[in-house]
Parts: sequence; C-alpha cells; structure tokens
Amino acid sequence: MNFQIVIIAVVILAALGALFGLVLGFAAKVFAVEVDPKEEAVLGCLPGANCGGCGFAGCSGYAAAVAKGAAPVNACAAGGEAVAAQIAEIMGVSAGAMVKQLAQVHCTGCGQNYKQYEYVGLHDCVAASKVPGGGALSCAYGCLGLGSCEKACPFDAIHVIDGVAVVDEEKCKACGKCVDICPRHIIALEPYKTKRHVTIPCSSHDKGVDARKVCDNGCIGCSLCAKSCPKEAITMVNNLAVIDYEKCIGCGICAQKCPRKLITVDGKVPEVKPAAPKAAPAAAKPAAPAAEAPKAEPAAKAEGTSETVSYTHLTLPTNSRV
Repeated sequence: MNFQIVIIAVVILAALGALFGLVLGFAAKVFAVEVDPKEEAVLGCLPGANCGGCGFAGCSGYAAAVAKGAAPVNACAAGGEAVAAQIAEIMGVSAGAMVKQLAQVHCTGCGQNYKQYEYVGLHDCVAASKVPGGGALSCAYGCLGLGSCEKACPFDAIHVIDGVAVVDEEKCKACGKCVDICPRHIIALEPYKTKRHVTIPCSSHDKGVDARKVCDNGCIGCSLCAKSCPKEAITMVNNLAVIDYEKCIGCGICAQKCPRKLITVDGKVPEVKPAAPKAAPAAAKPAAPAAEAPKAEPAAKAEGTSETVSYTHLTLPTNSRV
C-alpha cells in the first residue's frame, strides 16, 4: 500500500514538472527579448571589469551602446587598444588612434607637515572632508591621504604612500573611479601624447605667500614656467600653473625653471645641468724680440791713463821694410 502511494506521488511530481517546463518554455518564446548578436560578440571581448570608465553602467551597458552605434568602439579604458581593435572588427569600422590616459594626483604630500589638528575618525577621505576645515591639513588643496581612492580603484593601481596617493602607471586603466571619489578633486586623467610627460602635481590656488605657509613645495604662482614655455602651453589660472596638453611637447624647460622643483617629467624632477664655462679668450702671442745688434769689442785703455786708445791693424807685405 505504501509502495503504491510513493509511485503515485512520483508520477504526479513528474507530470507537474513536465507541465511547468512546457509553460516556461512557451513563456520564454513569447516574452523573449531579442539580443543583437553584435552586442553579445562585443560583450565577449570586454574584460568584464565593470569599472564605468567608458561612461556606461558596466560592460553590458557599453556593449549595448556600441551595438546601437551610440558609443565609440575605443571607449573601453581597461581593454585598451587590443580590445578596441577587436570591437572595431566586429562592428566593421576603424578603431582609430587611442590616446593613452593615466590618473595623476595633483599633490606631492608636502603639506602633511602642516596640520590644523589631529584627525581621529573614520579612515576615509570623504568622511574626513566633512569635519570643520575640510580635514586636518592646513592646505585646503592637499591630499588627505586616507585612501578613499585606493578603496575605489578596481585595478589596485593607486596606493597611499607617506600620506599621499600615488598612482601605479603600469596598472592604471584610466577608469576614473579615483577621480570621482576624491573629495578635494585633486586627481585628474591626463593624456600622454608626448614621449616625455610633464605634469604639475599641485592644486593650490593660494597666493605664493600663503602657499609657502602650508606646503614645502607647492605652486606659488610665480609664472616662470609659463614665461619660459616655448609653445605657450602653460597658463596661470587663479595662481596655479595649468598645462594645455594640446600644445605641450614635453621639452621639460618649465621643470628646469621652476624654483620650487615641483614640475615633473615622467614622474621625476629633472636635474638642472650647470652651464658650461665660457672659454677664456686666446692670449695674444708675445712679440718676437728684436734682433740684438752685435756688441762692439771694448776699447783698450792705456795703462795709467783714463784715455781710450784705439789700435789700427795694418797688414804689411812680406818683402817690405818698415
């Protein structure tokens, strides 16, 4: 009796499963959403980081936009040129040239020695920026160094070292997460268009006198860099030197002229080579000494007198008599 009940229960469950399967299959066909095969192909090329650097909500959103022609094929910051080439091949278009971009922290961290107070609270820049004064630093434009950008980076490309955020250029994909999270807005994406990249790691808009009080090597707005730039690629904006990367050729002259040794070329402050000493003027050759006249033989003096007696030598013939 119990065995029959078990069999009946199994048959009923199997019948219900088959019925529900048929219903779900029918519903899947009726309510199916057609997906562009190009969208699926593009999504398969993407790295799946969902970083948002392309400006869309994740990789799927970007893939859908590319398939519709609403987004460029080279907008994936994490994938770079390799992914752009694959997507361009799928869409049948040219990928075009991609300009390398990297995040730059516009602060050297030298303001860490000047603090208004000791901050005790959540180890987060966004939280610290809400307290009076916008944080413990006396400089209103300095890095708070509490790692909000570090936590937000999906590529582990930025870390706080000695109180300031530092970007790992090998890992950075220019997704912009650190740019968005920074409460002081001192991180920016910069294009790397030249062989040598020049950057001004400072965000201070204070006047020179005030900047010196809160930072050891911040921009003082002296404008020497702007005056020395041969391409006029640097302008002063509210006491801060700003580079126009459309004009910059990476010559590094501005870095050599900066009195604060602030401007960097490829992440380093170039050494100013001392000017070569001027060659000494050639010494004039001494005049040749005049030929000395032959010295005359001293005249003989007569014995016992002070008069000079001259002798005349006569040559006499051998046969003649005197």
